[in-house]
Amino acid sequence: MIGRVRGWRRGWQERTKLQRIDLYTRVTLCSLPWVFLLSWGLLPLGATLDHGPVAMALGAAFFAVNAVQCVLSNRNVAPAFAHYRGAEPFPPRRLRLPAALLVVLTGLLVALAAVGGIDDPGLSLLVLDLPLAFTVPYVLLVPVRTYLLHCAAFGVVVLGLLAAVGAPGGLLFGAAVSLLVVVLLVLVSTRPSAWSLTVMWQAEEARDMQARLAVAEERLRFGRDMHDVLGRNLAVIALKSELAVELAQRGNAAAVDQMVEVQRIARASQQEVRDVVRGYREADLPTELLGAKGVLEAAGITCTVEGADGPAGIGAPPAVQAALGWVVREAATNVLRHGDPRVCVIRLTTTAGAVVLEVENDGAGPGAGQGDGSGVAGGGSRAAGSGGSGLAGLRERLAALGGSLEAGPAGDGLFRVTATVPLTAPGGRPSPGTLSTEDR
Repeated sequence: MIGRVRGWRRGWQERTKLQRIDLYTRVTLCSLPWVFLLSWGLLPLGATLDHGPVAMALGAAFFAVNAVQCVLSNRNVAPAFAHYRGAEPFPPRRLRLPAALLVVLTGLLVALAAVGGIDDPGLSLLVLDLPLAFTVPYVLLVPVRTYLLHCAAFGVVVLGLLAAVGAPGGLLFGAAVSLLVVVLLVLVSTRPSAWSLTVMWQAEEARDMQARLAVAEERLRFGRDMHDVLGRNLAVIALKSELAVELAQRGNAAAVDQMVEVQRIARASQQEVRDVVRGYREADLPTELLGAKGVLEAAGITCTVEGADGPAGIGAPPAVQAALGWVVREAATNVLRHGDPRVCVIRLTTTAGAVVLEVENDGAGPGAGQGDGSGVAGGGSRAAGSGGSGLAGLRERLAALGGSLEAGPAGDGLFRVTATVPLTAPGGRPSPGTLSTEDR
C-alpha cells in the first residue's frame, strides 16, 4: 500500500511538472509576437513622425493591425497545439481573418515603402515582424515542407511588390534576409517545442493507461483469488452441513461434531478472505497438499499424495510452489464440488527442468463435462449446469511462470489435471497474486 501511495504521488508530481512545462511553452510562444511587435515592429515606426501625416497614418495602421494579429495568434496557439497532437482538428475558419490581416499588413508595408515613409533599415525590420504572428500557429497546422513552400511564395510576393514600388536592391536583399530569418526562427522555436510536449503527453497518457491496466489486472486477480480461497471451503461446508443434517435426523450425536467443524472452517475462511483483501495471501504447496488430503478424506475419498517430500515438492522454487499450491487447491475444490469419486491421487514429479503436478480421480463418469476449461475438474451429476473460472485462472497463473495446464478425461473413468511449471520462472518474476516488499 505504501508503494502504491508513493507511486500515485510520484505520478501526480510528474503530471504537475508536465503541466507547468506545457504552460511555460505556450506562454513563450504567445509572448514571441508581442516581443517582436514592441521592439522591431514599433521602433522603426517612430521614423514615420518625420515623414508627414500620410506616413504617420500608415505606420499607426500597421501597428494596430499587427496588434490585432498578435491577439488572434495567441487565441490560435492552443487549438494549433491540439491539432498537432492529434487531439482535435483545427477549424479552418479560424485562419481566414489572420490571413486577411496578413494581406492588409503587406499592403501597408508596401505603401510605406512607396511613400518613403520609413528608411531602408527600418523597413527591413518591419519585414522581419510582418509574418511572425501568423506563422506561429500556422507552422503547427501544416507539414514542414508545405510551411516552407508557402513562406517562400509569400516572400516572393512581398519582394515583388517592393520592387514594383521602386525599392532599391539593398532594401530587397535586407527584406529577403529578414523573411528568411523569421521563417526559420518560427520553425525552430515552435515545431520542436510542440514535438517535445507531444512526446511528454504521450508518455503521460501511456502511464495513465498502464495504471488503468494495472487496476484491471488487480481486479481480475482479486476475483480469481476469492474464487480459489472460498471455493474449496464452501464445498466442504456444504458437504459437512448435509452430513450433519442426516446425522441429526437419525438422532446421532456426531452431528454436533460436524457442525463444530463447519464453524471452524467458516472462521478459517473469514481469515483467508481478510488475507486476500489485504493482498498478503500466497498459496503454500505443502500446506495445500495436507489440506487437500484432509478435506478429501473427510468427504470419504481416499487421497494419496506422491512426491511431496521429493525435489519436485520441497525442492522447487517458492514461485513454482505457490503456483502449484493454487492448482492443488482448485483441483481439490472441483473434485468435491463437481465429482463423485472414490479415489484421488496427487502426484508430483520432476522432468526436463520442470515440475509436473497431476491430480487424478475416478469421478469422470459418462456425460460429465469435466474438460471444458470452465473450472470443472470432477465428474458426476453435480457438474450439470455448473461453470466457473477456476481452470482459466490457473492457466493465467501458470502462463505467467512459463507453465501450462491440461485437464480432461484420461480413460477408464479417470479425470486428470496436469500442471507443468519450469523450475526457472521467466525473468525471475514472483508468482501471480503476490506483492513486492515495497508494497507491503
